[in-house]
Amino acid sequence: MLLCLLDVIMPLFAFLAATRNRYILKYQLGANIVSAMATGSSKSRHAPAGELAVRTERRTQLLDVTAGVAKMVQDSGVQTGICYVYVPHTTAGVLINENADPDVAADIEAALTRMVPKDAGYRHAEGNSDSHIKTALVGSSATIFISGGQLELGRWQGIFFCEFDGPRSRRLRVKIVPD
Repeated sequence: MLLCLLDVIMPLFAFLAATRNRYILKYQLGANIVSAMATGSSKSRHAPAGELAVRTERRTQLLDVTAGVAKMVQDSGVQTGICYVYVPHTTAGVLINENADPDVAADIEAALTRMVPKDAGYRHAEGNSDSHIKTALVGSSATIFISGGQLELGRWQGIFFCEFDGPRSRRLRVKIVPD
């Protein structure tokens, strides 16, 4: 299922790399500056796409990026459709979970660390095998419906960028497809 989804998403993001007419928006999310690069518009023939530049501060960190993704959806002008969120890194992922209580993100970080410890005799020579395994468990993409020009998230849901090999500067790609 994940490979099929990536087969659909990756060609869509090839458009992003090939497009030259980009604009940059800045968002403040906590202590991390996140910039959004977007291409296209709701009036163009192409679905709006872009990316958030994310700066993490810890080796393992769940960073709420809901506001940045929601702003990109709002700016796209798309009223109904689908928002694809994709992380093009092998040691970082994305998930949707509760963002009302920050302890939930901390609990997820701690649980993943217990389930997949850093030093467990892995063969990968770089010393970050646990990061690759955590990413495989969490996943590298999420799909969110758009209704009324807004992300259709549940009352307590948020979108989290999941860093497992930080601190680093990373990218989170966003593709907004109208109905």
